[in-house]
Amino acid sequence: MKVEKLVEIIGSEFYTGVPDSQLKALCNYLMDRYGIDPQHHVIAANEGNCTALAAGYHLATGKVPVVYMQNSGEGNIINPVASLLNDKVYAIPVVFIVGWRGEPGIHDEPQHIFQGEVTVKLLEDMDIATFVIGADTADEEVAAAMADFRKILAAGKDVAFVIRKGALTDAPKVKYANDNVMLREEIIRHITAASGEDPIVSTTGKASRELFEIREANGQSHKYDFLTVGSMGHSSSIALGVAINKPDTRVWCIDGDGAVLMHMGSMAVLGSNKPKNLIHVVINNGAHETVGGMPTVAGSIDLVGIALACGYPYAVTVDSFEALDRELQNAKNRDSLSLIEVKCSIGAREDLGRPTTTALENKQNFTEYLRTL
Repeated sequence: MKVEKLVEIIGSEFYTGVPDSQLKALCNYLMDRYGIDPQHHVIAANEGNCTALAAGYHLATGKVPVVYMQNSGEGNIINPVASLLNDKVYAIPVVFIVGWRGEPGIHDEPQHIFQGEVTVKLLEDMDIATFVIGADTADEEVAAAMADFRKILAAGKDVAFVIRKGALTDAPKVKYANDNVMLREEIIRHITAASGEDPIVSTTGKASRELFEIREANGQSHKYDFLTVGSMGHSSSIALGVAINKPDTRVWCIDGDGAVLMHMGSMAVLGSNKPKNLIHVVINNGAHETVGGMPTVAGSIDLVGIALACGYPYAVTVDSFEALDRELQNAKNRDSLSLIEVKCSIGAREDLGRPTTTALENKQNFTEYLRTL
């Protein structure tokens, strides 16, 4: 169905969410219509964050908000749905729009397989009524479902439209760009050159895909890298767990701005523990690029200041390869927890591939390598 028709049928004046490639048509529609407008559209740090924001909107206006997200974000909404929105607590009505990655029978990446299997069940277990929209779902069917949903919402309960692959169409074209000049793939190439045979934990999305292809192009083993293909926002905590238990081994974390924002409390834990052998590199393009390019707030906040306030002994921002190479080398020689924020452009190769090894093979190769260190 046309995305504009879905928005018309729902009839809400406020949307908040975390971008998803399955919902790219909706994301582009909202950016084209509203941009980032606190009155109508806010991109949140994580799905729990936008659920609470939606609750505040309802408290202030009495109106029903919409929260959009990939199904991987269902884990982040369980607490606010169960202990805030639920009709046994505050009875706050919300319409969820959930992109269904890993739908059974539809090929997808390994991190989406189990999540796809339990997507509808999780919503139902949270007492959220669901309606699935596919490419062949008629507008009239969606309108009828929304009519039923309005009765449920009026009782202080929550509802969800689950969006199958290719279900939403006719999105406006929106160009996402910034003024930075460094390409993420080249940044990662410089990091791998500096890290040598040190273990690397890389974040969700294109960063891990590019790291994999760089190793392939260099004829290097993939044993050095743990590719955090799912679990967005947790790569730095994984790296911390490795660093604490391998104190004589330098560990690198290749992170992204969207991932850092999603679970920023991990920076406070890192700064408190101060592992001397961990180098945290945050590649900041101010965008959720892997799922379409919609903006994050990281382009307008001080990540270095946040890191220092969290207890990182050293943090710096770079915007050139000369500065990057210098700071990578300094971090290696510092013997102290370091954060390097790298200002990055938006964009990736059209022919960027995906890892050809399984997630389990990646884990086994990485853990076997760690045992040798």
